[in-house]
Amino acid sequence: MGETHVTAQEDGKTGWSDRFRSLRSPGRPRLWFEILLIAVSYWLYSLVRNAVPEQKAQALRNADWIWSAEKSLGLAFEETVNHAVNSVTWLIVSMNYYYATLHFVVTIGVLVWLFRRHPGRYAATRLVLFATTAVALLGYYLYPLAPPRLMNGANFIDTVLVHETWGSMASGNFKNMSNQYAAMPSMHIGWSLWCGLTIFALASAPWARILGLLYPTLTLVVIVATANHFWLDAVGGMICLAFGYAVSRVWYGSLPHHLPKWVPSRQGGRLTGVRTARLPRPAEERAGETAGARSGEQTGAPTGEPSGKRSGSGEASGDPEPAGARRP
Repeated sequence: MGETHVTAQEDGKTGWSDRFRSLRSPGRPRLWFEILLIAVSYWLYSLVRNAVPEQKAQALRNADWIWSAEKSLGLAFEETVNHAVNSVTWLIVSMNYYYATLHFVVTIGVLVWLFRRHPGRYAATRLVLFATTAVALLGYYLYPLAPPRLMNGANFIDTVLVHETWGSMASGNFKNMSNQYAAMPSMHIGWSLWCGLTIFALASAPWARILGLLYPTLTLVVIVATANHFWLDAVGGMICLAFGYAVSRVWYGSLPHHLPKWVPSRQGGRLTGVRTARLPRPAEERAGETAGARSGEQTGAPTGEPSGKRSGSGEASGDPEPAGARRP
């Protein structure tokens, strides 16, 4: 009875260990689940972000401190960029629409590309994005910050109001639907840098990798030119992204781009999946084929047929037989 009890306990521990290991192994993403997960996650993100108290007085004090700190560093260039770009109407209007739309369009596009072309890396890369966004919510709560365009006594231009462009949740008719004082960290930078690094690491075309690096760089110019963020907000977004990569690295044991591109799954003892690479055959099988080939040359046997079949050492394809399978 005691031995049976111990064995049952060991089996239980092994079962939990296997389940935990399977959770940490990249799996094949399911389209319906991913759509639901992303939709619910963004809804919760918006709900929590907008539920953070709009501590206007503290947010304005923090903005004054950030502005003073940048001046002391000699890097308070946001106002100059804001006025210079605002003087070119077509450029600033384009940046207003860029700020309002590409934040979502490019991020979703990269997720779809990962899902279709890099399913083995999808879950780990998605975890980076989710962890980055989650820790950003903590920043909004702990450090309310007014954007430059809302500062008192400053000379920043709210480009959305001046040029009457649509789409911004931070100005005009939509300003009451979004927390105005959640500028630190900048998720425009966090998400765009996630997109850029993912494309740079995984794309094969040189032009795509270059565009991947240009995207967060241009986003930095846009958030400053439209007076929606200080450049230090961008630094906050980068720190959040670093945290996201650390979480994914700890959970999966590797950075996303180092994981296998395709996800194999077991069905009926054979490896199947979105796409599976040819697996290396055991050394004994390769040695048997080599010996069989040499024997065939000596005896004059035809060499066109795979030697593994003649010698009975297993099929010559790279797909191994199920463990314990018997030949008829």
